[in-house]
Amino acid sequence: MQKWLARIFGSAFGIGYVPFAPGTFASGAAALLYLYVPAIRELPLLALLIVLSTVIGVWASGVMEKEYGEDPSQAVIDEVAGQWISLLFIPFSPLTVLLSFILFRLFDVLKPGPVDRAQNLPGGWGIMTDDVLAGIFANLSLRLVLLALPMLPFGVAV
Repeated sequence: MQKWLARIFGSAFGIGYVPFAPGTFASGAAALLYLYVPAIRELPLLALLIVLSTVIGVWASGVMEKEYGEDPSQAVIDEVAGQWISLLFIPFSPLTVLLSFILFRLFDVLKPGPVDRAQNLPGGWGIMTDDVLAGIFANLSLRLVLLALPMLPFGVAV
């Protein structure tokens, strides 16, 4: 039962079993849920989802790592949590959702400095923490982008 629940939650309800780019699909699903389910954009629910996906993710990805090996591609709950973190306290628009997705994937793939080092934490902690940090980096970067957009010659408004 424990392995089954870990697979369900850790794979983000099966997305982790997509045969190619499961992390990108999981991030995309989290972004699309945020975009099309208005209740998720409400701060109390988004914060709760981030906390739950992170706490459950540490447990589930740790269990999945024992079954599938180190940082298994099937464990994508970390991408879901990281994507939602990248959107936390960001003004809503389709553009900000798209930019947060791009920035989160960029930080998740490139793994600058502390994001890369976080993977060295044991078990589910390492799996989750690098994506939490990638989400924070994406969020902060998106804030800088949003500050710069009005200054551009074509004056993009969010």
